[in-house]
Amino acid sequence: MTISSDARVAVVTGASSGIGEATARTLADQGFHVVIGARRLDRLEKIAEEIGGTALELDVTDEDSVDAFAAVLPRVDVLVNNAGGAKGLATVMEADLDDWRWMWETNVLGTLRVTKALLPKLIDSGDGLVVTITSIAALEAYDNGSGYTTAKHAQAVLHRTLRGELLGKPVRLTEIAPGAVETEFSLVRFEGDQEKADKVYEGITPLVAQDIAEIIGFVAARPSHVNLDQIVVRPRDQAGAGRFHRTTT
Repeated sequence: MTISSDARVAVVTGASSGIGEATARTLADQGFHVVIGARRLDRLEKIAEEIGGTALELDVTDEDSVDAFAAVLPRVDVLVNNAGGAKGLATVMEADLDDWRWMWETNVLGTLRVTKALLPKLIDSGDGLVVTITSIAALEAYDNGSGYTTAKHAQAVLHRTLRGELLGKPVRLTEIAPGAVETEFSLVRFEGDQEKADKVYEGITPLVAQDIAEIIGFVAARPSHVNLDQIVVRPRDQAGAGRFHRTTT
């Protein structure tokens, strides 16, 4: 890995598509050397070539993978915890424990592993920033979503706890809680069922990945004394986790 000694380094997890990819492109445009991590290395390498960044394979559910990722980074100024996801829409009574384990490993423990591994470098930068992408599911509960909402609540509390624990350290912490964003999120939730995924956004104009990326870019561009603690962003057509205005044709 070759990174200029005067370059500011931004790390984006889950960066092979969607919000992560859009964020990597936005931060690169702002002058950061962006290190992107995800499991799909072939997609990462294409993005990294286009933005002049670095692609590294990363599985946030694997401690050895996270440690290897962190070990090769010379410095870290910005960390965007974007890796996460949902599986299924089962009731509590019908909960699939394997789906719950995956959601907790990815959203909660994945965020913990990466943040813990990179915090020393973020502190050493003298002006670190941790952005964690949670969800409005970190603020609300909705029927059939307990696996995801509990994981996102836990991820958000982890992030918010750091805000106090790092008080006095040169690190800012911003939680961004998006509502409906049309990415591969629903496709993953429904195991590749495109028809089910499309119905999530039917009749609304959802957010797109670039909307979130631009907010992250704005956060990263604030002066070091400004901490945007929490940003909730939803499409105009959404008033809550399960409350939408949908047009019919």
